[in-house]
Amino acid sequence: MKNPHHDIPATLASALQEARRVVVFTGAGVSAESGIATFRDALTGLWSRFDAQALATPEAFRSHPDIVWGWYEWRRAQVLRAAPNAAHRAIAELERRVPELIVVTQNVDDLHEWAGSTQVVHLHGSLHAPRCSSCGAPQPFPEGAPSEPKEGRRIAPPACARCGAPVRPGVVWFGESLPADAWNTAIRAAERCDLLLSIGTSALVYPAAELPQRALAAGAVVAQINPAATPLDARAHHNLRGAAADIVPELLASAGFGAGDRPSDP
Repeated sequence: MKNPHHDIPATLASALQEARRVVVFTGAGVSAESGIATFRDALTGLWSRFDAQALATPEAFRSHPDIVWGWYEWRRAQVLRAAPNAAHRAIAELERRVPELIVVTQNVDDLHEWAGSTQVVHLHGSLHAPRCSSCGAPQPFPEGAPSEPKEGRRIAPPACARCGAPVRPGVVWFGESLPADAWNTAIRAAERCDLLLSIGTSALVYPAAELPQRALAAGAVVAQINPAATPLDARAHHNLRGAAADIVPELLASAGFGAGDRPSDP
């Protein structure tokens, strides 16, 4: 089917129509289209003195907890001002159209859930689920969004209600293992799916980047949606270049899954 903006291959539209089990694997490119900074974006204000990857480590938190906590509160404030984009909404719509769909995301913003996706696996944790750095107990945030200055600030992390140790962001930092339950669920889903859509991810960050390879090895169709080339290009069955917010809704429409044509509930 011809589309006004992109040519969606007929074989991909058919694969989506026929798929019984779909994995949608998303990365920072999807969130970036909602205005959320990625690790590759230049930092401003206080954060311009730091390398984002250097802030996202256990060592940085031990050495400068106020800088790291302040940076994550700045990021959380940014996320809470954002909204799901057309790609998030289309992925949530697709879940209602196929027998089984799981979103496996490297993003920590929860925008998939805000868009309506119900089966979401977070490989890298969530900005909205802090925990104790010592005993691991989940910790609540105060009600409402943090009011953070645009240029950022240092903030001492709160103390754990259980043991008094500093509370840390609920994300997976560089050098840390992925949550075992989330990773095992993602691997199982990739190895039994009919179709894997890799959307807005560089295919560079391991072990997450293994998932499309696992799906390919198990015989699934793999399609990639990304503005730029990635190491997955050579092996994916389909490579669609462009913004996820443009292409994902078009892909659904090409398979007859447009949001406006959902049958009414009985």
